[in-house]
Amino acid sequence: MKYWFLGFAVAVLPLSGGNQGAVLPPVALYTHFQEQPPAAVLDSLQLEVQTIMAPMGLSFQWLNLNASDGRKTAVELAVIEFKGRCDVDGLTSRDSNPGPLGWTHMSDGVILPFADVDCLAVRSFIQKELLETREQYRAHAFGRALGRVLAHELYHIFANTTRHGSHGVGQESYTVHDLLAAEFQFQARESMALINSKAHVALEKAPAGILDELERRF
Repeated sequence: MKYWFLGFAVAVLPLSGGNQGAVLPPVALYTHFQEQPPAAVLDSLQLEVQTIMAPMGLSFQWLNLNASDGRKTAVELAVIEFKGRCDVDGLTSRDSNPGPLGWTHMSDGVILPFADVDCLAVRSFIQKELLETREQYRAHAFGRALGRVLAHELYHIFANTTRHGSHGVGQESYTVHDLLAAEFQFQARESMALINSKAHVALEKAPAGILDELERRF
């Protein structure tokens, strides 16, 4: 069985109770793709992140980093770099252990709101199994795998922790099955870490009307 790891990069350079059930402002995700993915991959990626994070009350506003003017308002944000090719063209049946699939940046022991997802590494890791998937479903399966890697890194950022779970999205390493299974979620401890996080509290305490304001600005 193949496993591969998710990790951290050193940058050179949470149940609070009161507002559960309320609609929280979205987290702003500023994204940059070295190679723009097909729409089917991007849609599947975004849907998977939302599906995984929705039980914790988190939603996301997806923004193009290149188009940002730096003047938009967000209660919480993260910047995500997608490296390499993010498509399913030209797959081969070679097994590959390509290196880390994703990582979160740190500086002096502090977790930063920056993460990378290596599209090429994820693609290389699961390409043999993708070839065994019906062609019309490959882009969806690949995008879902990328979404799971991203959700893992967002857990580190917004729960502000380097800890990993023993199972589920928060575990330290993934198998091909983890990335391609029909369903993959956080376990209870990691879910609670997100719910109790400072980021979640900040979203809960956002001033009334901030959601409408964010929608106008974005």
